[in-house]
Amino acid sequence: MPSPDPDPGPDTPPPADRSTAGSTQPFAPGSVSMRLYPHNELPATEVVAELCVQSRLALEGGFDGIMTSEHHGGFPGYLPNPQQMTSFILDGCPAGWAAASPLLLPLRPTALVAEETAWLAARHPGRVGLGVAAGALTLDFEAMGVDPSEASARFATQLPRVVAMLAGRDLGPLAGDPALARCAMHPVPVLSAAVSLAAARRAAAVGAGLLMEGMSDVDRLARLTSAYDHAGGSRAKVLIRRVWLGEVATDLVDRQRQVYDSVTGDPTAFGADQTVADDDPGTLVDRLADVVRRAGATSLDLRVHLPGMAPGSVRHQIARLADEVVPPLRTALRSRLTGPSAPG
Repeated sequence: MPSPDPDPGPDTPPPADRSTAGSTQPFAPGSVSMRLYPHNELPATEVVAELCVQSRLALEGGFDGIMTSEHHGGFPGYLPNPQQMTSFILDGCPAGWAAASPLLLPLRPTALVAEETAWLAARHPGRVGLGVAAGALTLDFEAMGVDPSEASARFATQLPRVVAMLAGRDLGPLAGDPALARCAMHPVPVLSAAVSLAAARRAAAVGAGLLMEGMSDVDRLARLTSAYDHAGGSRAKVLIRRVWLGEVATDLVDRQRQVYDSVTGDPTAFGADQTVADDDPGTLVDRLADVVRRAGATSLDLRVHLPGMAPGSVRHQIARLADEVVPPLRTALRSRLTGPSAPG
């Protein structure tokens, strides 16, 4: 059985700048977070241990936060329990934030999601966020006994409720819950996954931020953020991007895209690969900052993991990014957002 704190190994450089870790609230403007995925080829005990090691490596190295996301039945690279994983991450790291993002909201009672999130935030004040999505994978709904045809309608109903409850409002019979009551003074920020203009406008209307998936091109995402802004949205606009410092494993990228294509049934649904890779850290920073600017995002959530990638490769990449990319990237993002040309 593996140690709960596995040795990162000789190929993983140590984090270089611990002073910047945990310096922001969840999804704060200019923040740079890491999106982690399980190595599902490992036994379950090692999956959890490895994710905890990677989280600590990222947060201690200077990433602002960690996000994990949800699918069921061992779908390649995903977790069935991102909220639980968030609690594991926060308990193992003294600084930095974490968020289940996205959690599939139609699979659970809204009040239960709000309660669990509020109590997690009570345990880790200022370090908890939440992202939610409607979901689209048939397996997820079959496993939970939920009709997938009802997912969109359920999400549209539940999104405003979970946002309100995590701001301490409209608690109804749960008004006596101390963790939810605490949210009136210490709200938990909520992102809504959006792939359409209607979804972006809905997020704006209910006071949620935007979570933009990583496979869409920048022009499409810019239309989403523009619709959000024009609808009065004022929360975080978080862009997911796969990134690699060095030469990316294109065979693994292609393999992952085939998995997604099998879900949509349309190999053209996602368009060209959006991975941002470069051998030079400075060039990588410039390219990522440009993508954020063009998309109209306010913060960035980076992904390196691909199904089939060795844990050591992921650790090494996290450490290099934390050392060579995150500090200047954060400076570039915050400069853009606070400078004279900052979006209004």
